[in-house]
Amino acid sequence: MSDQDNTEDNSPSLDQSEIDNILGNVFEKSHTREESGIERIIKAGFVSYERMPMLENAFDRLIRLLSATLRAFTNDSVDITLETIKSLRFGDYMESVPSSSSFGVFKAEQWKNLGLIIVDSALSYSIIDLLMGGQRGSGTKIIENRAHTPIERSLIEKLITITLADLSTAFEPVCKIDFTFDRLEMSSSFAVIARPSNATVAARFHIDMEDRSGNMDIVIPYATLEPVREKLTQQFMGENYGSDSIWGEHLLGEIIETNVTVSAILNEKEFPLRDILSLEKGSTLIFPHQEGTPYKVRLQCDDTPMFEGTLGKINDRLSVKIGARLIPADDEIVKKEDLESIGINALTSPSS
Repeated sequence: MSDQDNTEDNSPSLDQSEIDNILGNVFEKSHTREESGIERIIKAGFVSYERMPMLENAFDRLIRLLSATLRAFTNDSVDITLETIKSLRFGDYMESVPSSSSFGVFKAEQWKNLGLIIVDSALSYSIIDLLMGGQRGSGTKIIENRAHTPIERSLIEKLITITLADLSTAFEPVCKIDFTFDRLEMSSSFAVIARPSNATVAARFHIDMEDRSGNMDIVIPYATLEPVREKLTQQFMGENYGSDSIWGEHLLGEIIETNVTVSAILNEKEFPLRDILSLEKGSTLIFPHQEGTPYKVRLQCDDTPMFEGTLGKINDRLSVKIGARLIPADDEIVKKEDLESIGINALTSPSS
């Protein structure tokens, strides 16, 4: 009998999450409501979003920072690896999380949104065992189906807090952001930070501490990352592909040679609609112009005023002498220096 007892004591024990995975979560409450056809199509659709290389770089920096921080925190050797980074719906991710996990809700202060850090039971009990003086090399026996004590919760909160501090530092090359701890939840029902259909980025980190190990997930909704999405989609920091001078000069030359229609507006006057409808052949429109005074003309392209001038005549053709430029200096598309750089002599002034 003693040999059998020793054999049973040395047999590996399974935690609740592993039992749930083996049994396929058969003890969970089943949903009686059947999904409609459109709901099945939406849920079956593949969630695909653009890659964020700078986000991956931030997670790589987090691994280096957090490894050093956890070594000092646990006084033990720590090895962290990034297992997966994937995009999926928030509801799909929460359904796959074991019920024994701890959920740390954090705030992204500058982005004014939320994120999640999920610590599985293996990692949480490993940290608790190390910090509470557990023997090295003895492994960690996980006791399932019991609530964490206040001391254990404070240790888990401390783990999440130092992770958020290193995560804020890891994002510094991208932008200034402060991730602050908000609350710790032991049930996924109270850790909902987004709609089930919202897209999220889930990164899983595997943490090894000698004979102890566990996983920690960082879940950030795409809505939280939206303020810095353009920076995160860059291939490298300060991305600048430069300019193609050959194509720039070619396009500038083609634009200069483009023909545009310029209209000369002599005068404008508003008329009631009934007068316009009563116009017939031979009708006369009277404009307020004094005889003997020069005709003021406004030159415009489409509906954009460009120049003002006076109407004149050269030989048998009407002409306009430009007297004022209506295009603001800030709206100049082509400057004199740009024209001279490609060998085009610019006019010294609009009126010449």
